[in-house]
Amino acid sequence: MYRSLLVLTAALFAIGTDSFVIAGILPDAAHSLGVGIGSAGWLITAYAFAYAVLGPVMAAFTARWPRRTLFLTGLGIFVAGNLLTAFVPVFGVALVARAVAGLGGAMVSPTAVAAAAALAPPERRGRAISTVLAGLSAATALGAPIGTAIGSVTGNWRATMLFVSALGVLAAAGIALLLPKIANPPLVPLRARVAPLGDRRIGMTLLTTLLVFTGLYIVYSYIAESLDRTTGGSGTTLAALLFVWGVAATLGTLGSGALVDRLGARRIINTAIVVLTVDFALLPWSSAHLGTSIVALVVWGVCAWGLLTPQTHRLIEAMPTAAPMLTGLNTATVYVGVSIAPPLGQVGIAWLDAHWLGPLGAALIALGLVTAETAHFIIRRHQDHTAAAHAESLPAATAPEVGGAS
Repeated sequence: MYRSLLVLTAALFAIGTDSFVIAGILPDAAHSLGVGIGSAGWLITAYAFAYAVLGPVMAAFTARWPRRTLFLTGLGIFVAGNLLTAFVPVFGVALVARAVAGLGGAMVSPTAVAAAAALAPPERRGRAISTVLAGLSAATALGAPIGTAIGSVTGNWRATMLFVSALGVLAAAGIALLLPKIANPPLVPLRARVAPLGDRRIGMTLLTTLLVFTGLYIVYSYIAESLDRTTGGSGTTLAALLFVWGVAATLGTLGSGALVDRLGARRIINTAIVVLTVDFALLPWSSAHLGTSIVALVVWGVCAWGLLTPQTHRLIEAMPTAAPMLTGLNTATVYVGVSIAPPLGQVGIAWLDAHWLGPLGAALIALGLVTAETAHFIIRRHQDHTAAAHAESLPAATAPEVGGAS
């Protein structure tokens, strides 16, 4: 089982690296493709939007495919998209290539998590899922910094795309050789996959995810420009800072579960959002110096990634029977935010400059606190109504039994 989980983790590491690495090489990509830094942000949008929108669609479309076939096809498309990105000289074609890579990622990631659950016995299912998801955390701590450093050392951002392609090839080889046959999950039509969106409890919770992560990625999409006073334009220094951010993100992911169990989702969500709002509001000043930049990135990594667990917990608590679909919708919502952020950041750079993207992101993050509290009260009111209805039904339910006994 562990070898199988390892190759699935490798697949998510490759896909996660592709999600985060573009921001670190964006200035070089913009110069090479002959566009401004703001326009180059659409490279992030193309990947993230394809990933977000096509995830539920591809899950429904490929439901009958053998799992190994699905993984290998998805990784093949992922690698093809990254290789195309590495070699095309035209910006428009590069956008299409990024969307192709996002399609491949959308085919693999949600199914990999479900496959991990299917491979493990019930008593080890949680650890199996967390092992595979660790691939995404490792991508923030290792994949993105290594990819950024490769681009800096070689002086060519396209070498970074070849690095990501190689990660995809290695993951595909591991799956071909080590992944056993996995039974297909029950068929769930696309309409059923998106049906929870019509519930106000789910919609408002997902809106919180959307607002917060859009605010976060307004800055991350242009992280090289936002931190240029600290890095002095050095890609190696930027890679080191991204490593710090990634380690903090991993710690936030790993530590948030225990905090939710101890303090409840609401406290963690609200605290994380408030701290992130302050952190981003101060970025125009904190990002000007190395020491304060490190502090800002650590706070950002811990709180942002620590928010995913309580948000997922809130969704599942609201609608337990739809837990797998809600997890997928929450991930898709994150990527919708990632796809929206670069155009908003482009506007922010045009009006102000990259150093003032932090307060713009802070405004959206603060709105997330409003929607988070709204979601909490809607969920609480629904629970109270359900409990009251259940209490009223108890005498009626027990009356026939009492009469029969007499």
